[in-house]
Amino acid sequence: MRFCRSKCCWCVGIQASAMAMSADNIRGFALALSSSFFIGSSFIVKKIGLKKAGTYGVRAGSGGFSYLYEPFWWLGMITMIVGEIANFSAYAFAPAILVTPLGALSIIVSAVLAHFVLDEKLHIFGVLGCILCVVGSTSIVIHAPKEINVESVKQVWNLSTEPGFIVYSCVVVIVVLVLIIQFTPRYGQTHMVVYVGICSMMGSLTVMSVKALGIALKLTFSGMNQFVFVQTWFFTVVVVICCFLQLNYLNKALDTFTTAVISPVYYVMFTTLTIFASMIMFKDWASQNASQIVTELCGFVTILSGTFLLHKTKDMGNSMNTEPIIFSETELSHH
Repeated sequence: MRFCRSKCCWCVGIQASAMAMSADNIRGFALALSSSFFIGSSFIVKKIGLKKAGTYGVRAGSGGFSYLYEPFWWLGMITMIVGEIANFSAYAFAPAILVTPLGALSIIVSAVLAHFVLDEKLHIFGVLGCILCVVGSTSIVIHAPKEINVESVKQVWNLSTEPGFIVYSCVVVIVVLVLIIQFTPRYGQTHMVVYVGICSMMGSLTVMSVKALGIALKLTFSGMNQFVFVQTWFFTVVVVICCFLQLNYLNKALDTFTTAVISPVYYVMFTTLTIFASMIMFKDWASQNASQIVTELCGFVTILSGTFLLHKTKDMGNSMNTEPIIFSETELSHH
């Protein structure tokens, strides 16, 4: 703190935080920030590709795949992959309590870019909903228990085949199948929870499998080949299947609803379900005290409130242009 010679509590706190942040944490912090930028912007670029593809082919929301011939969609896909790689790498340097909350920044990036690039206006209550979603998700992530140390793919396999996680996995698969078969044809075009729910639930299984693959790659690079075990290939198949489903229904969601609404809701549901799956699989709940549990419950309530506001105001943003009394040119000129 070169420019502050005082000994106030705020300055001392900042200095202590800076000194406590190691070089690895700084690298992880930088990777997480770049990941949020890439992932947030990927929603916009993919949406541009989906809109262009819809002009000459069947829209993704109607079951078409013409977006596969659109360069903008592939550019958005590459951007998302780069962001996910950066996010995955961030966990190798910094703890989850530092990296995971920063994923909320992708919501801000997506909403700002959607406002300027796609002209998708977000109502003031939608902004409040975004804030509530970010605050609630951050509260849950910060107070979520730490995962146990896992040192082999077989150890992850043993955890994933215990009754608790098997029940969770079966429930997720059954609910996803019901959503795809029964609810998608009827409510997919009008209720974003259908598409986003499929992506989020499959995403929770994807993260657990990706963790196993990450352990396998780390141990393999250190000289202990983990790809000789059938469990590693099983996790690989799970990742491929789950990613395909996520990609397909995320495209449908982006093609049907506004990006500024999809991004925070997807973040909220995905983060919540992933933490829940991790608590079941790695039994992190055993190390929690009462205050942590209460804080997480408050986080869930905050998330639900934000999601409610976003869902109820998703179509109000575009109507702001027809209501000049909300934001007039005179009012804007004073800011």
